[in-house]
Amino acid sequence: MSAEPSTTAVDFPVGGRLGEAALASLDGRADPPPAPRLASTVMLVRHGSACPVEVFMLRRVPTMEFAPSMWVFPGGGVDARDADAGLPWAGPSPAEWAARIGVDEPTARQLVIAAVREVFEECGVLLAGTDADRVVGDVSGDEWQAEREALLSREQSFAQLLSRRRLVLRSDLLTLQDHWLTPEFEPKRYDTYFFAALLPEGQIADDATTEADTAVWVDPKDLLAQADSREARMLPPTVVNVRRVAGATSPEELVAARPPVVRVMPEPVRTDGGVVLRAYLPDR
Repeated sequence: MSAEPSTTAVDFPVGGRLGEAALASLDGRADPPPAPRLASTVMLVRHGSACPVEVFMLRRVPTMEFAPSMWVFPGGGVDARDADAGLPWAGPSPAEWAARIGVDEPTARQLVIAAVREVFEECGVLLAGTDADRVVGDVSGDEWQAEREALLSREQSFAQLLSRRRLVLRSDLLTLQDHWLTPEFEPKRYDTYFFAALLPEGQIADDATTEADTAVWVDPKDLLAQADSREARMLPPTVVNVRRVAGATSPEELVAARPPVVRVMPEPVRTDGGVVLRAYLPDR
């Protein structure tokens, strides 16, 4: 049995509504924590024109219940239909993913399917192909947009879409990068697995989602600088993973990485400078 990776404590400033909730938790005024929902998110990367790696990100609309106006990666909660064992699949099996993620096989299947489905729904990138060696090309246009809308309206499942199109999910195009759990004092919580994937050749990531007011390729260092100056807002797991993208020398290097992954749940801590969120991050 392999040893747990060593970790380092990292503090994140917290303010506004989140800071008030963190303080209430420390004072024993928080409600009982809700059960977290399984979720998948994907760092979609490509070669940058002015930086080694660009990552596709969305700024959530201010009316969202969870993380309003925050910059995030494409992703979302696991859907019950993501458990479909009949979904056409190529690449590492759900059993292999279960061993990598550290969950049972049905849960691993759901997480991988949710990752691929959410990227397609939110930005029109489809990590699938006609077989285990091919990836679909351009999937923009009205026909494919209608497929996305049918997924969002639940008129069809992702398994139904792939089967009808005679495509297979390419699980080998994803790699696991991180695992975060929303703090217990949050009213809405997610148990989120972070994956990385290269933008497939010939495909275009777009902004055709109602959940974001901006969806663009970003220079990770520029976004981090905007976060430091408070021009941009990101939750701690997003900050950590944008930093990881900023430190990569190429998108291929980032996606090929197999970092140690442990579940990270930030907790509120009082310091001389005020309340912070403290997370214990695996050393990499």
